[in-house]
Formats: sequence, C-alpha cells, structure tokens
Amino acid sequence: MATAALCCKGIRSLKRKPLQRYSDVMFFLTMGGLSSCFVILILLLLIADLNFTSADEFLEALRKPEIRSAFRLTLFTCTAAAVMSVWVATPLGYLLSRFRFPGRQLVDTLVDIPVVLPPLVLGLSLLILFHQPFPFSSLFTGPSISADAEPDAGMKNAREGWILDEWLRNEMGFPVTYRWPAVVLAQFAVACAFAVRTMKVTFDQIDPRAEDVARTLGCSRGGAFMQIALPQASRGMIAAGTIAWARALGEFGPILVFAGATRFRTEVLSTTVFLELSVGQLDAAVAVSLLMVGMAVVVLLILRWLGADLTS
Repeated sequence: MATAALCCKGIRSLKRKPLQRYSDVMFFLTMGGLSSCFVILILLLLIADLNFTSADEFLEALRKPEIRSAFRLTLFTCTAAAVMSVWVATPLGYLLSRFRFPGRQLVDTLVDIPVVLPPLVLGLSLLILFHQPFPFSSLFTGPSISADAEPDAGMKNAREGWILDEWLRNEMGFPVTYRWPAVVLAQFAVACAFAVRTMKVTFDQIDPRAEDVARTLGCSRGGAFMQIALPQASRGMIAAGTIAWARALGEFGPILVFAGATRFRTEVLSTTVFLELSVGQLDAAVAVSLLMVGMAVVVLLILRWLGADLTS
C-alpha cells in the first residue's frame, strides 16, 4: 500500500511539473512585458534623437560659443548645487532619522514640497522672496519718513522694509537675481530635497547602537556622529550627490523664472534647449539634449564606480 501511494504521488508530481513550467513562463512573460514598456520607451526616444542628427551636425552645434559657455556654466552650477545639497542634507537627514523632536513631521513635510511643487511655482516663489520687503524689517531701517512728503521708490522701500535682492546687490556687492547665483539657488532648492531623502534612508539603514556604545565610552554626540555614523554613510553621501547633480542638470522651470536665460550670463544647457527651439534651431536643440544625456550617464557611472570602490 505504501509503495502504491508513493507511485501515485510521483505520477501527480510529474503531471504538475509541465503545468508549473507553463505557469512560470507566463509569469515571466507578463512581468517582463509590463516592465519593458518604460525601458523600450526610453530606448526609442534615444534612438529617435540619435537618428535625427548626424555627428557633423552634433559637433557643429557644440562649437557654438553660446553653447560652450552654457556647458561650462552647467558644470559649475550643478557641482555647486550638488555640494551644497550634500552639505545640508547630511545633518538634516541624520536629525530626521535619529531624533523625534517637536515639529519633526512639519519639517519632514516641508522637505518634500520642492518635489511635488510645480517648477514654475518654485521659481516664482524664489523671485518673490528676493523682491518683496521682508516682514518687520521696516522696524530696523533708517529714520522715519514724514507722512506729508512724497516718497520716491527708494524712500518707499526704506519705509516698507529692506528687499533682499537690493541689500545683496548694494550692501554686499553680490547680486543674485538674473545672475549665476540664481541658477545655483534654483537648482539647489530642488536637488536638496532628493539629497535629504537619500541621506535619511542611508542613516535609517545604519544601526545606531555603535553610536550609543561610543557615547557610553565618553564620546560626545558630535564625536559619535563624525567618527561612527559619517564614515558609514559615505556611500549614501555619494548617492545623494549623484542624485542632486543629475537633478540639477535637468532643472529648467525655476531657472527660467528666477535666473532668466540670458546668453553668456545665466544660460545653462537646459535653457539652451529652450532658446534653440524658440529660434527654430531644432538640430542644435537635439544636439544639446544628447549632450545632457551623455553627461548624466557619465556622471552616474563614475560616481557609482566610486561608491563601489569605497565599499570594497
């Protein structure tokens, strides 16, 4: 009887194996078909861009002095925005990951606002921030102005309060709006949000017990952060810098509103595409687009290689 039962069980298992294989094949075909839709779309877009322009047209477009200037400014502003993002995101991500302080949920929500906010709205908000009188700043300005006098624009600004852009321009000699610092600030405002999320996840994955042990042995909280947590977060910092750099590279809306798209002054590669399209230079616009794709791929590969080298 036992032998017959085993034989029957073996026959049933043999019958199930072809059905199981068929089920597995259908599963992978379904999952692969759905997953490949996005990958194929990106591949087709790149093929279309490469097919639209030739190598000679690509090199000719890159020889334009305005595009070369935009390329140099893009490298500088993206790097500056990425460094600033990592510099700010590392302590903020650590605080959000390790501590439960009053207002933490509010801070966590505010960090995500640049991610979900329309880019043009963010650029407009930056423009308003730098061009409207600061609240309560009139209390700290110069002497009061007679109500009978007819104030000019400067006197009116002094009565209402100081304007940040005018203060930076006149007092500090460092204009921001419609200059290259506005490009960096617009890129930083968006890229930093992605860097903060990356650093928070990084510190969430690091066991805090090593820091607690260091503190029990006499190490201060700052020392535990610098000597224990920060070295372990090096790979996350590289990832945050990568994401921030790539996000800054593709930023367009806030730059256009807050910094403008002036040739040889505030023009970066993303606004170059817009300017070339606006004058009907489709070949140059496609060439710049391909250049941006190449830059993003190279930066991602280099930084991922550095990240793998640090963890090896």
